Amino acid sequence: MSLKTYKPYTKSTRTTILVDRKGVWKGRPLKSLTVGKVSTGGRNNLGRITSRAKGSGHKKRYRMIDFYRNKLDVKAKVERIEYDPNRTSFIALVKYEDGVKNYIICPRDLNVGDDIVSGNKKEIKTGNCMPLSDIPPGTLIHNVELIEGNGGKIARSAGSSVTLSGFDSDYAILKLSSGESRKVRSACKATIGSVSNPDQKNIQIGKAGRNRWKGKRPLVRGVAKNPVDHPHGGGEGKTSGGRNPVSPWGQSAKGLKTRKPKKSDMLIISRRKKRNK
Repeated sequence: MSLKTYKPYTKSTRTTILVDRKGVWKGRPLKSLTVGKVSTGGRNNLGRITSRAKGSGHKKRYRMIDFYRNKLDVKAKVERIEYDPNRTSFIALVKYEDGVKNYIICPRDLNVGDDIVSGNKKEIKTGNCMPLSDIPPGTLIHNVELIEGNGGKIARSAGSSVTLSGFDSDYAILKLSSGESRKVRSACKATIGSVSNPDQKNIQIGKAGRNRWKGKRPLVRGVAKNPVDHPHGGGEGKTSGGRNPVSPWGQSAKGLKTRKPKKSDMLIISRRKKRNK
């Protein structure tokens, strides 16, 4: 996919850059593989806002994606590639030889008419799914399971992928795009290739209204508020806050570690790259 620019008829079109979805299916999704999606607007069951800066956004249906790839040794043909409003990557509608249809995360360079398969010791080909133990080191993979049989969890967003570095006993060593290296059981499944729509990161929305369509409401800066509403609020004239950046509840916004200890911490070989402050 390429990027699409607009003639500067307005101030917003001057800066708008979007993904050109020329080869993507123009019709509606397969209804049997979608369910209704209720927008909360950031409110809980009492109607109170628990997640700020969220609006309803455009109405959309949720596409049920097969992250498990459990139909083993049954070939599937890619019928079409579709846009999914719930995720950054494209999705592919595949039809198995027994007539069953499913949506999967569409890998990069997967085309309509291609055949894919899931199972043990399959061909190392884009879209094929197999255990990590059957994949040679150095291969780019996505939709990787963390727990065998639990469905793909790692590398599902547009353009993302994981590199299989090698093996250590019953574990495979993965190099994540964040810079983190970790171990995963080699019986866990993964799909060959990187995720589609790598140009997603180059999008420029051009106008605030496009974010409102996505359900994103404006977020007021803390320094523009009163002291009762935010730790950065108050002061005579424009101030810069007067303290290190914090959330409205006083929690540090500069690299405070909030991850709780987990049993799986021992499987992380090296942590991800440090964030620029």
